[in-house]
Amino acid sequence: MNGLNLIESFQDFKEFKNIDRVTMMSILEDVFRGMLKKKYGTDEHIDIILNVEKGDLEIWMNREIVRDEELEDEGTQIAYSEAVKIEPDFEIGEEVSEKVEIDDFGRRNILALRQNLISRVLELEKDNVYKKYKERIGEIMTGEVYQIWKKEILILDDEGNELILPKSEQIPSDFFKKGDSIRAVVYKVDLRNGTPVVILSRTSPVFLERLFELEVPEVFDGLITIKKIVREPGERAKVAVESYDDRIDPVGACVGMKGSRIHGIVRELRNENIDVINYTNNNQLLITRALSPAKITSVSLDEETKRAEVYLKPDQVSLAIGKGGHNIKLASKLTGYEIDVYREGAEDIDDVDLDEFTDEIDAWILDELKSIGCDTARSVLDLSVEDLVKRTDLEEETINEVVRILKSEFE
Repeated sequence: MNGLNLIESFQDFKEFKNIDRVTMMSILEDVFRGMLKKKYGTDEHIDIILNVEKGDLEIWMNREIVRDEELEDEGTQIAYSEAVKIEPDFEIGEEVSEKVEIDDFGRRNILALRQNLISRVLELEKDNVYKKYKERIGEIMTGEVYQIWKKEILILDDEGNELILPKSEQIPSDFFKKGDSIRAVVYKVDLRNGTPVVILSRTSPVFLERLFELEVPEVFDGLITIKKIVREPGERAKVAVESYDDRIDPVGACVGMKGSRIHGIVRELRNENIDVINYTNNNQLLITRALSPAKITSVSLDEETKRAEVYLKPDQVSLAIGKGGHNIKLASKLTGYEIDVYREGAEDIDDVDLDEFTDEIDAWILDELKSIGCDTARSVLDLSVEDLVKRTDLEEETINEVVRILKSEFE
């Protein structure tokens, strides 16, 4: 490999890695000077001329003319008899400048030089990626799925940088194929053995916040403030919003006409239910709003223990708790209170419809009990466990658990 090919190959490499020309030429000079120091012990008598525009590189070695018998270092000195062959008018004490060809260094040195250049450029590229994404933490980026593994997905950005989306940061119902376009938020940037590892997330509340900024201009412009976001990725999210302009309805603006704005976000989050509520400093009112869509009768707060007792009509309990308990869990996270739900007037209830237990007992079990004529809690408790086992297809262990739940209703 000659000098021209060496420089041209690294110009191509520079273009691919998006390193600017000035930086690339600076790296070239540093690496060449390192090799010259190793060969001659110093580089003070050597000039390296770089043409940034053309990408040319020239090396000139300056040596002092000395008497033949006084020659001690051929790296910095040249014998008078050799100097006059170059230019007959040279005199002792003058300086001779000669152009050094890269090929003169020998194949082994050129290969070492090339390896050193590769190492320097890769190191610079890693540093650039680290700095770039460290500054972009919390921002949404779009990339292409390149490789799918069991525990993570490898994504390439527009510049070919490798990014990681771990399984733990994916929405449970996420499904991607190679070549798919994917959106996620930059979660964090780690350094592993000197190599930057950019971690993305689709489950972070920040991802949902950035989606709101993209879909709702009032949020992006700061007219509407997102006070807090809590999520159960892929299931449900609650977003508390506030506007300092009385003319703007923050909830209406976020949802959009006929849900036009919120629908795009819901699709991106794999049909995650999103409740947008008006933020307030009134904790009782905030809890009432957070438990939407359930309608609350009354709320009692204990500020010391940060617990809230919420009373509802029997038909609102399952709505307050929500499927899998997600609604009440998210309401607790959003408000900062541990919420206990009570059926209004439960102590006076003689009986409770079985449908009121859908949050604690699977629907198919309730259907099995209804099939033998048991529509209420007491109608089930009036039968013995043995009778229930005989008359249904339920296991004794399941029936014992159902009886325990139903009994606790009347305790």
